[in-house]
Amino acid sequence: MRIEDIRRRLAGLGAKPGHTDRLLRAWTHARPLRGEDEDADRRPPAPVCAALPALAAELAALARIRSTHAAEDGSARLLVELADGQTVESVLLPRDGLCVSTQVGCAVGCSFCMTGRDGLLRQLTSTEIVAQVVLGRSQRPVKKVVFMGMGEPAHNLDNVMEAIATLGGYANIGHKNLVFSTVGDRRVFERLPLGPVKPALALSLHTTDAERRRQLLPKAPAIEPAELVALAEDYARKTGYPIQYQWTLLEGVNDSDEEMARLADLLAGKYAVMNLIPYNSNEGMGYRRPSADRIATIIRYLHGRGILAKPRQSAGQDIDGGCGQLRARAGLAQRQSASQRTR
Repeated sequence: MRIEDIRRRLAGLGAKPGHTDRLLRAWTHARPLRGEDEDADRRPPAPVCAALPALAAELAALARIRSTHAAEDGSARLLVELADGQTVESVLLPRDGLCVSTQVGCAVGCSFCMTGRDGLLRQLTSTEIVAQVVLGRSQRPVKKVVFMGMGEPAHNLDNVMEAIATLGGYANIGHKNLVFSTVGDRRVFERLPLGPVKPALALSLHTTDAERRRQLLPKAPAIEPAELVALAEDYARKTGYPIQYQWTLLEGVNDSDEEMARLADLLAGKYAVMNLIPYNSNEGMGYRRPSADRIATIIRYLHGRGILAKPRQSAGQDIDGGCGQLRARAGLAQRQSASQRTR
């Protein structure tokens, strides 16, 4: 079920656009879907009112919290169960933010990411993406949504853009507070400027070396880092939002003085923020994060070169809650339980 399916269903019952808009606004704010108790001049037709309890139950079943993992930094990682039993992860962030997933699994296969180990299992619908925001708002205020959870949003572009339009149009979330995160895909740069809601853009760069990037992101589109930055800069100038570059710091891989010098050259004069993300260690992945002193040195150097750089800790590091880890542990527990039952 997509957002457009809800619209068609309500229209088929006699709802006018204003009725549907109010119901979508109520849902995205985690409020009850009101019908018969509305004022007479705002009340939907009787068939719509009669259908609302079933619709509300269907929407509530889209995403349920299987487990919550609170961290010392004020974040909380949610293992979210979908209606078909699949799970994804959402993260309640400090300062009223929420990170949502767009796919079950991921096809990019980043070598340092747990999510891509099993590949892509399925796409999330636009309603399942929005349902994570509704679920988050049932726990605490949500004023910013980042599409940085499980999955590559560019590989599910229709559903992600429909979710963004819904959140920007009904959920009272500022457009610049909707952040589309991608490894870089030409379709993103073609379609994002055409949508009714133009989100901010986060671009996972990770290195300035094209060959190293192919090793780190083996299934990302083969676009040279310099061209990616040029495409992103064009979008930044069109929207007025700086590009939020993401750079996962991997000791001995992309943290050298030479790499940082190339990065400073690449971003010189660009409308950009560089988020340096110390690697969130995953068992068996083979990478380490640089030392705190090395990270501080990198940030001082970039600042000295005129690059706005800041460290961004992944939420939930004290609970080993890096993206995909909760889902992986839950899957392992299920397999172990099933194995014990068959013995």
